[in-house]
Formats: sequence, structure tokens, C-alpha cells
Amino acid sequence: MWDNLLILVQAPIFNLQLLVDGILIGAVFALAAYGMALVWGVMNIINIAQGEFVILGGFVTWWLASKGMNPFLGIPASFIVLFVVGWIIYKIVIRRVVDQDLFISILATFGISILLQQLMNLVFDSDVRTVESGLGTYFMLDNTITVAEIKVVGFVLAIALGLTLGAFMTKSKIGQAIRATAQNARAARILGINTDRVYAVTYSLNAAICGSAGALVVMTWNVQAFQGLAYTVRSFMIVVVAGVGNLPAVVISALGLGALENFAGFILGIEFQMAFIFSLLVVILVWRNFRLKKHRQVLR
Repeated sequence: MWDNLLILVQAPIFNLQLLVDGILIGAVFALAAYGMALVWGVMNIINIAQGEFVILGGFVTWWLASKGMNPFLGIPASFIVLFVVGWIIYKIVIRRVVDQDLFISILATFGISILLQQLMNLVFDSDVRTVESGLGTYFMLDNTITVAEIKVVGFVLAIALGLTLGAFMTKSKIGQAIRATAQNARAARILGINTDRVYAVTYSLNAAICGSAGALVVMTWNVQAFQGLAYTVRSFMIVVVAGVGNLPAVVISALGLGALENFAGFILGIEFQMAFIFSLLVVILVWRNFRLKKHRQVLR
């Protein structure tokens, strides 16, 4: 660890390399966090199956690429396939727990995550899968910094999808219905809004966004049937820090997490990177609990 810290001190340019990589990585995390923030804010459900949707989207892209198709077609294909998957899961399971206690929805989505893990393991087996994007690498500052083009694509897609989602929520009728349902579901029903349809679209849209993120993940790194938990934890942390319904803050939090994780992986070693993520989750939860208690004291 100390040797790695010494490298960062003696070669400051390497800090910039880690920072750039981390920010670009964080953009992919933002995609999965968009969906979690949407479901949490509208349906009051913490979706533990979030990461499994990401991994499934990666497998869809890998399967298409294995059939000779352009891997970038996997991005819209994963979006569509996961939208359908999300719709089916909502109709079978989620609609029955929407109005239940939050803990029940956590248990239900945890069960969905286990089921998806086992199905992916059965269909795609437990091997690690990756897809060559066919893109090159940018070289900057006299070749001292390298940036994979696929990471830039992921960054641009994350920003574009965030802007599109924001426009969809404010301009479209279904988006306005989603916002109204998030504010007061009972009042929305009285006004004639079909909240069941709103919930179905919301959950399906969440799965679709995660599918697009998975398509980028398999082209940037790799996917494996049991890797989903890491993306669920990252999404949860980002939403907790950013707050539900605040898409700009979700982007900023995701970019920050990507940078922190990249530095931690270099300093501590890649084998401790996941340990850092879970430790950071504990710190964030303790910090949020402390702020909540302090706020309550002020109100009293």
C-alpha cells in the first residue's frame, strides 16, 4: 500500500489518470443509480435486484455479439429486453408488494435477485464474459494519459440518458403521471391516474436503464452471473448520498464514487476494492443516520 502511495506522490500525473478513469467509470454507475432512484422515489421500493438487471443486460449484449452482431446494437437491445423482463417481474411479484412495508419489498426483490442469479448461471454458466467493443484508445498529454474510447461512450450515454429521462419526466404524459404518483399516489388515483400502470412503467424503465448499463459494462470490463451485488450496493450508496429524485446529484455522486473506488483499488490493491465499497457503505449509512437524528433534534 505504501509503495502505491509513493507512486502517486512521485508521479502526480498518475493521479490524473486515476481521476479521469474513475470519473468515466462513475458514469456507468450513474446509469444503474438512475433507475434505483426512480423506483425508490415513485414506488418506495429499494430494488435489491438492481445489479442483476445490469448483469443480465451484459449477457444480452454478449449473446448478440457471439452471434456476429455489432456489440453496440446490444445497448438498445438490452434496453428493450430488460424493459420486458421488468414488466413481467412487476406483474408477477412487485405489484403485490408496492403498498406493503418497505422491508417486505426488500425481501421480495432479494428473492428476485437470487432467482436471476441462478437463471443466468444456468443459461450462461458461471464463466466470466466480455465483449470487444472494437473501439480504440485516446492518448493525451504526450501519451502519459490513456482513455479507452468505450469509457467515453459510456460517459456520454449516461449524461444523455439523464437529460432524456429528465425531459421524459417533465414533458410526457406518462412522466407527469409518474411524478404525480410519486408525490401522492392516493390523490393520483382520485384524479384518474392508473397508478398500477405507472408503477409497471417505472419498474420496467428501471430494468431497461440497467440493461443499457450492463451493455456498457460487458464491453468495458466483464460480467459474471454472481457479480450483481456490487452494482446494487453502488447504486444504493449513490442514491443515499444524492437523495431520491435528484438526478443531477445522482450523476455527481456516481462520478465521485467512481473516482474514490479507482483510487482505492490502486492504493489498497484490486483484491480490497470491494471491501472498500462495503466499508464506504457502512460509513455513509452511519453518517446519514447521524444527520437524521440531528435534524430531528433541531425540529424538537
